[in-house]
Amino acid sequence: MKKLLTSLATATLGLAGALTLSACGDPAPSAPAGGAASPGAKSAPAVPVSTVAAVKRNLTLSLSATGSVVPVSAVEVKPQLSGVISQVHVREGQTVRAGELLFTLDTRSDEANVAKLRAQIAKDQVLLADAQRQLARSRELLAKNFVSQGAVDSSQAAVEAQQANLQADQASLAAAQVPLSYGRIRAASAGRVGLVPVFAGSAVQANVTTLATITRLDPIDVAFSLPQSALPDLLALLQSGQAKVEARLPEQAQALTGKLQFVDSVVDAASGTVKVKARFENRESRLWPGAFVKVALQTRALEDAIVIPLPAVIQSARGAIVYVAQDGKAVQKPVQLLAAQGDDAAVSGIEAGDRVVVDGRQNLRPDTPIAERKPAGDKTGDKAGGKNGKPEGQPAAGGQTGQAVQGEKTAP
Repeated sequence: MKKLLTSLATATLGLAGALTLSACGDPAPSAPAGGAASPGAKSAPAVPVSTVAAVKRNLTLSLSATGSVVPVSAVEVKPQLSGVISQVHVREGQTVRAGELLFTLDTRSDEANVAKLRAQIAKDQVLLADAQRQLARSRELLAKNFVSQGAVDSSQAAVEAQQANLQADQASLAAAQVPLSYGRIRAASAGRVGLVPVFAGSAVQANVTTLATITRLDPIDVAFSLPQSALPDLLALLQSGQAKVEARLPEQAQALTGKLQFVDSVVDAASGTVKVKARFENRESRLWPGAFVKVALQTRALEDAIVIPLPAVIQSARGAIVYVAQDGKAVQKPVQLLAAQGDDAAVSGIEAGDRVVVDGRQNLRPDTPIAERKPAGDKTGDKAGGKNGKPEGQPAAGGQTGQAVQGEKTAP
């Protein structure tokens, strides 16, 4: 037992001496705890970005949409009388005036009926004249006491009966002339005649058979739909009467200028849009019914606005922000998106001349060192950033154009 205690004491003294020697010797180099950088370590490399200076200028806002050309009026010509066409007076594609004769129907039976009624009227007029003479003679005889008052009254009644017969036959003649007039079909309005699917000898049915369609081409309308958020501007422009609308066909570079004509009274609940029409002069027939056109409507202008590229605006959890280059670092600044037009955005919260980051913003954090370079030719922003080279977020939209533009989220 005594030997065991002596051995433990000896081991303890040896361990204490080893620890003392270790403490007195030079410390061995070791890595900083927690991964902290040593004083001689290098700083993070600068992120390459492209910047654009914010400018102060006027920004014209406009709404764009795809519309379709619709005629001011398109009238289907249908007969009001069943029968057979005896003559066609127009050709397809002809321009006609209002009231111009288009078709003639075979109305010989109606003409005979009218002639019969005219003969009856002539007979009634003769009988009326004879009754009137009999009445005059009866009055003369009554004055000489050759006839009674009853004979005079009978003659008066005969005159009145013949007058009634004459009026009835005249009314029958007027009624018979109505279907006879339907036999000559005239243009209800001026315009261009479309396809004529009938010929002389074709049988037609009243209010069923379409003989032709007359379309008014000058002036002409363009119908399109706009978001309901634009309704206040549309109503103000419609009331002013000075709203100009541009329409451009896909195959033509030159745009046509028209005038805002109509804003619908209801908003489509399914799409959230309101129907709008604009009217254009079309003397050269450049717009054709059914064609699709690109429409642009100027709504208002922002004067002395701070304008930056729209892709520079990032939608974060705290609202819209931009990165501004200051002293070699990216400084995060909150902004308010006032309006957007194409690739331009009018904002508040920065000053004219501030250099906002456009390309490379997806790699930035607040106060990240940056290396500025010239902006790329594509002003829509970087396509990299996020998984598979796609942006990780959605930038601030909400401009007047209603078009979504991709961007990146900020770091939390």
